[in-house]
Amino acid sequence: MSLSTRTDEGWSTTRFVVLGFGTAGYACADSLLQAGAEHVVVLDDRDTEALREKAQILETLGATITLGPGSTAELPADVEIVVTSPGIPPHAPLLAAAAERNIPIWSEIELAWRLRDPANAAPWLCVTGTNGKTTTVQMLTAILTAAGHRAVAAGNVGLPLLEAVMDPEPFDVIAVELSSYQLHFTSSMSPHSAAVLNLAPDHVDWHGSMEAYTAAKGRIYENCQIACVYNVADPVTEQLVMDADVIEGCRAIGFTLGTPAISMVGLVEDLIVDRAFVEQRASSALELAAVADVVPPAPHNVANALAAAALARAFGVPATAVRDGLRKFRPDAHRIAHVGEVAGVNYVDDSKATNPHAAQASLLAYEHVVWIAGGQAKGATFDELVIAAAPRLRGVVLLGQDKAVIAEALARHAPDVPTITVEATETGAMETVVGEAAKLAQVGDTVLLAPGCASWDMFANYGARGDAFAEAVLRLGDR
Repeated sequence: MSLSTRTDEGWSTTRFVVLGFGTAGYACADSLLQAGAEHVVVLDDRDTEALREKAQILETLGATITLGPGSTAELPADVEIVVTSPGIPPHAPLLAAAAERNIPIWSEIELAWRLRDPANAAPWLCVTGTNGKTTTVQMLTAILTAAGHRAVAAGNVGLPLLEAVMDPEPFDVIAVELSSYQLHFTSSMSPHSAAVLNLAPDHVDWHGSMEAYTAAKGRIYENCQIACVYNVADPVTEQLVMDADVIEGCRAIGFTLGTPAISMVGLVEDLIVDRAFVEQRASSALELAAVADVVPPAPHNVANALAAAALARAFGVPATAVRDGLRKFRPDAHRIAHVGEVAGVNYVDDSKATNPHAAQASLLAYEHVVWIAGGQAKGATFDELVIAAAPRLRGVVLLGQDKAVIAEALARHAPDVPTITVEATETGAMETVVGEAAKLAQVGDTVLLAPGCASWDMFANYGARGDAFAEAVLRLGDR
C-alpha cells in the first residue's frame, strides 16, 4: 500500500478509522475525504449535540460516524489504517488492538505529512520540548515573515497543520509546534530542521515513563534534513540528536545562553550571535540581534529566541530578519506578561507555567519574588524547583488541589520562607491570593503567578486563571 501523497490512488480504496471526534479528529476525517478517501469511519465514545451536528456534515460527504458509549470498544475487522487524536494514549484498547494486528497508527501530523502536495510541499521547521514551544514557533514565524517568506505557525499553535498543508495557496515554509502525543505516532516526517528546547517530567502518565516521553520527543529529529537544534544546557537534547537517524549532511546546532562554540548560536555580552551558519565560523561570529530585542528578556525567553534564530538561520534567513522579527514579536497572553505595578510592586502573569520546569524558569528571571502557585500537579514534584528558587523567594501563596505537595517541598528546602495557604476553591479566591501576596511583597519585588500546575481544579483553563489574577491586581490598585 502506497500512501505517500494526496494524489495517490491508494487513498480512495484504503479503509481508515479515525479515533476521536474532537477538533483534531474532525480535521483528520475531513482531510481524508478531501483527499479522495471513500472508506472513512469515525469512532468516539462521547455523544453530544455539537458532535452530532459535526457528524451530519461529514456523513453527507460519505463518512460513517459512530458516537456514544462503547463505540471505540472494538476495532472494525476491515480497517487498514487508524488515525488517532492526540489525547488518546497508546494503551487505549482500540490502539492496543491495532498494534497487536500490526495495523499502522497515524497521528494527525503523520496524516498531514502524507497529504502534502508533492509539487508544492512547503518545508517544515519543527519545534518540541516540555516548555517554550508556542513562543519559539511564534518567534520563528515572525522572523520568517520579516525575511519576506509566506510563513505560518501551525500544529499546536496557529493554523491547524492539516489546513496548512491543504491550503490552495502553498506556503513557503511552515513553523510546526509538536507535542509528544503527536510525535509518538509519527514516523515518515522529514523536517527541514527541528529543535528540542528542553526536557522535564511531563505527561508521564500518558507515555508510561519518562524514558518513553523522552523518546517520543526525540522522534522530531528522525529523517531531519539540514539542522538538528539542541539545548546546550540540557545534555539529553544533544543525546537525542546523536541517537537520531538523520539525512546525510544534517548538522547538530546548539543554542546557549553562554558564549557559543563553533556550530552554535549564543550570547556575547548583550548580543545574540551566530557561529553556526557563517563561512568563517571557526574564527568569527555574526551579530543577529540584541538581547534587548527579545520581549521580555527573561533568560528562558532569550533561550526561545536563540532556538528560533537557529532554525531560521538553518533555513537561510538573513541576520537582519532575525533582528526585525524578534523586535516585532510579542508573546501571547499569560506568558510572563506584566500586568501592572501597585505600590512599587510588579505583578506578572505566567499562568501558562503549568509544570514545575516552566515555573522554575519563570522564577529565576526575577531577583525577589512572591510566588503564587498551586493547582493540579499531575504527579509532579517541586523539590528541584524550590532548591533552585529559594534564595529569591520573599514569600509564597498557595492555592488549589495540590497545594500541599508544594508546601511540603517548601518545608523541606525553604523552611524560613513565609508561606500562606488559601483554602478557598471558588474562582473568586484569586482576590484573596493576590491580597495575601501584596502583604508579603516589598517595594521592588515581583509578585509572580507561575503555578507549576494545571488549572482545571478551579478554572476553565490557564487563561481564565491568568485573567482572574489580572482582575484581582486591578482591584488591588483601585483600593
